[in-house]
Amino acid sequence: MWYQDEEFIVFRNQLRWLPVQLLLVPKKHMTQSELWSDIGRAAELANSLGKKFAPNGYRLLSNFGQDGMQSQPHAHIHVLGGTQLGMYVGG
Repeated sequence: MWYQDEEFIVFRNQLRWLPVQLLLVPKKHMTQSELWSDIGRAAELANSLGKKFAPNGYRLLSNFGQDGMQSQPHAHIHVLGGTQLGMYVGG
């Protein structure tokens, strides 16, 4: 575990594609849409973690629904970094 308080827990993702691959998860069960409708504190924490663990740059990411590649129904934010992040252009 990388961080925990009364509202959120942060841990390293099981997938190890990048040097920094954290998941910020609210302790209270909610959907992605519910989290993002009132993103304030979660955004502040995700931004702070990105700056701390990937000071040269990071990406904050959330997937919504099956077509958006969301694999877990519980809300979460990915904090990604630690290397040059490429750009995906689907097709």
